Amino acid sequence: MTVPTSFVTVPRRTRSPGQVTPVSSHSPHGQSPLRTVQVLGGGNAGSSAHVRSLAAGLVARGVKVTVCAPSDAECTYDFTGAGADHVHVPRSSDPVSVAALRTVCAEADLVHAHGLHASFRAALALGGRRVRTPLVVTWHDRAHAEGARGQLLRVLERRVMKAATVVLGATSELVDGARRTGARDARLGPVALPARPGPPAGSDDPDPLRPKVRAELGAIDRPLLVAVGSLERHRGYDVLLDAARVWRRLDPAPLVVVAGEGPLRGELQGRIEGEGLPVVLVGSRDDVPDLLAAADLALLLSRREPGRSVLAQEALHARVPLVAGAVGGIPELVGDAAELVPPGDAAALADAVVRLLADPARQDELRERGTRQAATWPTEDETVAQVLSIYDELTQPTPLL
Repeated sequence: MTVPTSFVTVPRRTRSPGQVTPVSSHSPHGQSPLRTVQVLGGGNAGSSAHVRSLAAGLVARGVKVTVCAPSDAECTYDFTGAGADHVHVPRSSDPVSVAALRTVCAEADLVHAHGLHASFRAALALGGRRVRTPLVVTWHDRAHAEGARGQLLRVLERRVMKAATVVLGATSELVDGARRTGARDARLGPVALPARPGPPAGSDDPDPLRPKVRAELGAIDRPLLVAVGSLERHRGYDVLLDAARVWRRLDPAPLVVVAGEGPLRGELQGRIEGEGLPVVLVGSRDDVPDLLAAADLALLLSRREPGRSVLAQEALHARVPLVAGAVGGIPELVGDAAELVPPGDAAALADAVVRLLADPARQDELRERGTRQAATWPTEDETVAQVLSIYDELTQPTPLL
């Protein structure tokens, strides 16, 4: 996408009382650019990758960007390499961390927070200021917990929704949830999946690593199914193992690879060994795109998925047929480009995979549909342009009457 010239540079607003400064496509001589602070908790790979992409796009358009995030997020995502400044702010919401964030935000024209906890810290840092600084919140996902922790999360959500000037929900479900929770202005703001590098120039093989990855995993002469996500209850891995009891009777039995780590590892590994299931837990991996590119099918079994699933997007971009639970934002995201099954239904999951493995024509159809569906998703440039238009809207001075 070609970015409109009106988004090349956004001059910062003038805060002097009674003075009106027009916002134009180019900064007037001597006027500094818009100063933004991006606040990140650092615990979510999708939001961290989004902030890195957003920072690069904003800096390229003349916006001053400071990313407040834990140091380990900077090490992984290299915000400074995108042209942004990085300030270490721990994940904690203790007074020291909030004070550090307040200092950084003091000179900002606009603050943009990503995720619930980062947004809560940003709201605390901006609270009580004489000059109201616009707070944009991107809601990538909705945290879930039971009992007292669940009640605390709902309190934090209400506080954030009340404090935010604009809430951007990555899916329609998140936008609706933000409005129900008290957001004054909630809008759909899909988050683009950062572009992945393609095969080396001159390569005749679109997936040069595919044979190597399959060999390393032990899937040379058998189908390879890949699931990705933390080993937690809501991910539906119990349903996956129930379905694998059916798949082990196939000839050849498919190999199911689960990439992720979490508190259920011991329980899941015990079932795999005790029931002789063709499932391998490979732990956290930094080569998930390579795993997906090597797979025959991708599996997404979460019981809740309100955000834009990175796995679903990666699978369709990689032209890997996807079998997913019809839950949350998944149907909206994938359309007719995946096999959707009722969440928590092991029999339906097992049957869908068996049918798909036996039907190469259906696999090819899903690959083509996946390519078309992925083409409807916003690009990184389009995402930056939308965010920048909102920044422009919120930092326009109020005309004098």
